[in-house]
Amino acid sequence: MSALESQVAVVTGAARGVGAAVAKKLAGMGAHVVLIARNVDQLNQIRDEIAKDGGSASVLACDLTDAAAVAQLGRSIAETHKRCDILVNNAGVGLNGKPLHEVTADEWDLVLNTNLRGPFLMIRALAPLMIAARSGYIINISSLAGKNPLPKGAAYAASKWGLNGLTYSVAEELREYNIRVSAVAPGSINTDFGDHAGRGAASGKDPNKKLQPEDIASVVATLVTQSAQSFISEVLLRPTHKP
Repeated sequence: MSALESQVAVVTGAARGVGAAVAKKLAGMGAHVVLIARNVDQLNQIRDEIAKDGGSASVLACDLTDAAAVAQLGRSIAETHKRCDILVNNAGVGLNGKPLHEVTADEWDLVLNTNLRGPFLMIRALAPLMIAARSGYIINISSLAGKNPLPKGAAYAASKWGLNGLTYSVAEELREYNIRVSAVAPGSINTDFGDHAGRGAASGKDPNKKLQPEDIASVVATLVTQSAQSFISEVLLRPTHKP
């Protein structure tokens, strides 16, 4: 029996990078994975790759900053799957290399709406399924930028500091329902997003000095399968040189 057999995992930002790696990992462990992003073609490709490897996945396109769209997404998951065992809030955007006084209000809103409003809306939509089951895991993909200063990346850092606060607060709210909430805070990751998002201290362009998406996927897999004593955890991942 697979570790996550019969479970339903929802992964946002699943079209590429970390989200795709997490989705493939959870599917390989037996979960049915609901892939969420805006790009349907990319989502379909990840779904097909999962199916080719013997896993199960479905696609739901959604703008995660749209409250009505996310609410409908939650209803669709409830109607189709009747449950949500795992929610991984991974979708995010970055705005790095720009001094705060040059950041426009629209740019600020884009980053905060995607990185913080999106997870709030997703938790609000799917937590009721976990509460009803009195079980579940919520994992928010944060960043070392949510723990440290990030000059010329204030919008991104603010969104991740906020995400960490959301994580801790929701963990306290949901602990009575046996729902565990975690934040995974990576440093620089070897993805297109990681090259400009400002995930922690800059590591240059050398991919050997960055985390790989599969590193984050492995941490997520550990979190959702371990018998944790705490209902809140925070995992910090710093890049190390890999020869």
